[in-house]
Amino acid sequence: MPLTDIQIRNAKAGDKPRKLTDANGLYLYISAAGGKSWRLDYNFFGKRKTLTLGSYPALTLAVARSLRDEAKRKLAEGLDPSLAKKRQQLEAKAAAGNTFGLIADEFIDKLRRDRRAEPTIAKNTWMLKVLAVKLAPYPITQITAKDILAVLASIEKSGRVESALATRSTIGRVFRYAIATARAEADPTSALRGALQRHVPTSHPALTTRSQLGGIMRAIYGYDGWPSLVAALKIQALCFARPGETRSMEWAEIDLKDRVWTIPAGKTKMRREHHVPLSRQAIEVIDQMRVLYGEDDNVFPSMMSGKRLLSENSMNSALRRMGIGSHEHTAHGFRSSASSILNECGHFKPDAIEAQLAHLDSSKVRRVYNRATYWEERAHMMQWWADMLDNERLQQGSAGG
Repeated sequence: MPLTDIQIRNAKAGDKPRKLTDANGLYLYISAAGGKSWRLDYNFFGKRKTLTLGSYPALTLAVARSLRDEAKRKLAEGLDPSLAKKRQQLEAKAAAGNTFGLIADEFIDKLRRDRRAEPTIAKNTWMLKVLAVKLAPYPITQITAKDILAVLASIEKSGRVESALATRSTIGRVFRYAIATARAEADPTSALRGALQRHVPTSHPALTTRSQLGGIMRAIYGYDGWPSLVAALKIQALCFARPGETRSMEWAEIDLKDRVWTIPAGKTKMRREHHVPLSRQAIEVIDQMRVLYGEDDNVFPSMMSGKRLLSENSMNSALRRMGIGSHEHTAHGFRSSASSILNECGHFKPDAIEAQLAHLDSSKVRRVYNRATYWEERAHMMQWWADMLDNERLQQGSAGG
């Protein structure tokens, strides 16, 4: 006869362990010490086995019967319920240990092993360890699209629309890394495409006349700041690379003999190696840095304790201290300045200018052709640009005197 809740509650321990039978192999095992647990006897390919379902009263009679029925279904499918339970326990233990935070740390370590640029590593670390920190303690297999959306919505609500989109992408890369290492089976961020506010890019403020640039160059050359910061601003103006590429410039990237700065693919926006012809003025700035910091890996090391590179906003902050408003010009704005003035002067092919700006041509054939064809013109263009900046700066200085 099946057991009742009253029978189970009132059952007492005896001198020896005893069983209270329910039905279909299920019984309550009562130890001599009084502990009660649900067990199921069954045969698996002629071998008698016992499955412990759980302890009473944590496991009620109704739940025990449900687990018994589930075990019977596994037997009908030719599966051993004891082995299935052990496998589930191992999977649960592994899932509990494979938290999002742990796998995010591994992902960041992989970025370092892949020799990704320090700014890239720093940005990924910030997004995963600061913006998405609420996900860190949870097993990665238990995180849903809803959980991720709650984190991203909080970022978006603070006004950081672009950061929310970038964080979604970075969280997705962590999930794909977990899938590749057999610790997850799906990437829930794929369900969030279109769920966030679309980022509308805005242009970087830039001064685009020669006389205006002359004033900026005079301010930079007269700025009494950290030598590495002043030099970085000069190179940013002379080479008009992306600011992150300038800040992370390393001595290994500089060939003074051939007068070229080779930016590794891992540091560039387009993920392809980019070559910058160095003007005489750029070489002079770099030579000054070699005298000051030649033993450091970075051409423009940070002067702040514990930091290798100049911070992301260091150049813009310096421009603000020079009296140049954020609505007027930024470090990135030198790219727009160069594009405008070089196109207006009429001396250089638009394709050569685009190649120097490292803008990706939509045609693969044209990309190869442009890279092979415009080097000499680009070298001449970069020297013309540097000379123009010098001339405008000195004219401003003479007018001011």
